[in-house]
Amino acid sequence: MTSKQRVLLLGATGETGGSILAGLLEANQFDVEILVRPSSSEKPAVKQIADRGVNVRVSDLNAPENELTATLSGIDVLISAIGPHDLLQQKTLVRAAKSAGVKRFVPCAFITIAPPKGGMMLRDDKEEIYNEIKRLVVPHTIIDVGFWHQISFPRVPSGRVDYAMMMPKATIHAGGNAPNILTDLRDIGRFVARIIEDDRTLNKYIYTWSDVLSENEIFDIVQQVSGEEIEREQESAQEIEERLAKASSAVAENSTDPMNRIMLYMAQYDYSKYVRGDNQPAYAKFLGYLDARELYPDLKPISFRECFAEVLDGKGRLPYH
Repeated sequence: MTSKQRVLLLGATGETGGSILAGLLEANQFDVEILVRPSSSEKPAVKQIADRGVNVRVSDLNAPENELTATLSGIDVLISAIGPHDLLQQKTLVRAAKSAGVKRFVPCAFITIAPPKGGMMLRDDKEEIYNEIKRLVVPHTIIDVGFWHQISFPRVPSGRVDYAMMMPKATIHAGGNAPNILTDLRDIGRFVARIIEDDRTLNKYIYTWSDVLSENEIFDIVQQVSGEEIEREQESAQEIEERLAKASSAVAENSTDPMNRIMLYMAQYDYSKYVRGDNQPAYAKFLGYLDARELYPDLKPISFRECFAEVLDGKGRLPYH
């Protein structure tokens, strides 16, 4: 009888990490553990995970490499869903994974398709980790997911979906015709569980998707499902470029301000997705990504229409709350 792979997940209490944890446990094919910092070990969210029978390993990511290596002892697959401001802390983790003999490291990717360098600061930070992985010849898989359904729908005039929106808006960007890869947040973990047990995905880039829709198509679906006419605000490509330039200047003046970085992330996302048109299957395949839907045709994800109908029925949830 083949023993189960032992999977260690960093970032299990976050949105992406929570989906991955759910997907791994639902698959019932792995021995799942989570990695938390000492400062987080007593948090209620961590205790709730431990109460589900998940073992908790505790380590400071800034600990010496030999300590992290000991923490990773016996781990087959290491998955990182670390927050955007802590991405570079994975460097010691990469070296420790190499020393510990981890068979597959899944670093924190899980964003839109974008150029490897110079397009998005967030992607640049991630690429620094990918390059360290390749330099040290660590077995790996890079998984990107596009944009979530849960943060892709516009506000409807009645306000019925405001409870599930971080920023209630109804803006069409750069004409709204660029196709975009979307993955329902709940599907991320289901895809990851399939990907990490598949030899075809070792040392590869993979993208997941639940739908591929333009903003205009999203707005049309929202109108059809809600029965409400949406007043569509328009932001031109030039206006996005101006917002991007302003956000870039703010970060150049003060790169340590988290809000400056967040505003730049948002502007770069919009420019990449809607002006350049990066976040679509054709560009992903140009970059060499494998298509998770082609690899796992039996996995039926949640469509954007299904997700929005749930939100409209009051069954949605505000991300990060």
